[in-house]
Amino acid sequence: MDEINMLSSVIHTVIDASGLMLTDDFRISQKDGAANIVTSSDIAVQEFLCRRLSDLLPGCGFLCEEEDMHDLLHEYTWIIDPIDGTANYSRGIRECAICVGLKHGAVMELAVVYLPRTDELFAAQRGKGAFLHHPQSGRPSVPLHVSDRPFSDSIMCTALAVYHKEYAQVCSDIIRNVFMQCNDIRRFGAAAPELCYLAMGRCELYFEYLLSPWDFAAASLILEEAGGVLCNREGLPLDYTKPSGVLAGNSRENLNRLVSIVRDSKKV
Repeated sequence: MDEINMLSSVIHTVIDASGLMLTDDFRISQKDGAANIVTSSDIAVQEFLCRRLSDLLPGCGFLCEEEDMHDLLHEYTWIIDPIDGTANYSRGIRECAICVGLKHGAVMELAVVYLPRTDELFAAQRGKGAFLHHPQSGRPSVPLHVSDRPFSDSIMCTALAVYHKEYAQVCSDIIRNVFMQCNDIRRFGAAAPELCYLAMGRCELYFEYLLSPWDFAAASLILEEAGGVLCNREGLPLDYTKPSGVLAGNSRENLNRLVSIVRDSKKV
């Protein structure tokens, strides 16, 4: 596989798919209550991506959010969230993104996260760095790197587990304990954009108690290639095939401190 040409092809495919997202003519359905919705744009984007990516890499597998696409028995697997932040998308909030990652074995090889409403496209290839592109404006691409801020001056992106409100108390405890030690907290309502914001230095910490793999797979590689670090709630490497807690930081020192706070908060 020519990975450089593959990444370029994926970028163009995602940009083309975004045309199906940039519309006000979409329908909203509930998957499991008002907090968990799907739009006709989610379905259209996913179907478009699967067709085009199958042509790019014949014989690949797919792990996608919509329509129960969990085909992992392949050397290469595309992990897709057609619209990360569907609730934001449905309400006109700009933090919503198309996420595409390519997994080879247990490792993410390339990734694209595109926020068409902000004209920010984040892309990475393992070992080759991460970059920010602006497809609509044509501004020059720039390499990404995390900030060097210490924990005390960090901003943490986070959220309560909206699909699992039984975890509200433990999430609240963790968020409060981090807040007392860092600078401030942000909640944008979409995991992939938040992890990409960490990659470009807009924030320094990230915590979500439970996410699906399509929420974090693509953005995790972008963050790693920008110098950031991630793990699950136990401090172990992420598994891209199953739901997981996700912690991230701009440095190993800051991530270790966040892991410690999460562990101590769960004991309270």
